[in-house]
Amino acid sequence: MIELFEVADNRHSGLILGMVAQVLADSGVVLNQCDAIAFGRGPGSFTGLRIGVGVVQGLAYGADIPVVPVSSLRVQAARVRAANVLAAFDARMGQLYWGRYRRNGDRVEPDMKDIMLTAPERVSVPPEDLWTAVGTGCDLCREVIESANPDSKIRFVQRSYPHAMDVARLGVLDFQAGEMIPAAQAVPEYIRNQVTTRK
Repeated sequence: MIELFEVADNRHSGLILGMVAQVLADSGVVLNQCDAIAFGRGPGSFTGLRIGVGVVQGLAYGADIPVVPVSSLRVQAARVRAANVLAAFDARMGQLYWGRYRRNGDRVEPDMKDIMLTAPERVSVPPEDLWTAVGTGCDLCREVIESANPDSKIRFVQRSYPHAMDVARLGVLDFQAGEMIPAAQAVPEYIRNQVTTRK
């Protein structure tokens, strides 16, 4: 696989199409030769999700191919080769998006029914297993998460970010399982619709 990766802060919209063109050129593939386009559906930055979904829809419409939505927290969990992963993103407003994931070979699947949106002290992992904690939420709230889980074994991996390579790997597995949708049905998964609090 070929991947371009950059921590770009607020420059996503200016970089993304050029990076897509570069990856296609480097791989010698034309977009309509692809079976589908996998994308991180969220949760995450509201603006980043809208940019990503908008670009994916435009590319998929133009190439007449389906899309494969992949949870961004699941992508974050796939970044580490660990059996049990706690993935968390900073959701601002004193909250985290978080979920627990289990690895079974190449598959990384949720250990919970839903992605959670809670205060950091509500994050929980079962005490009987070793958990690897990744994502900006774990970086930001390590001490709070440790205090909330005094009997749990948690190993923190700092500055781990979701990668397109992991979106692609999970997207292939989901595509093979028939989990693709038409481009028109691609929507961000915000979890929370409120962006700011009123002072």
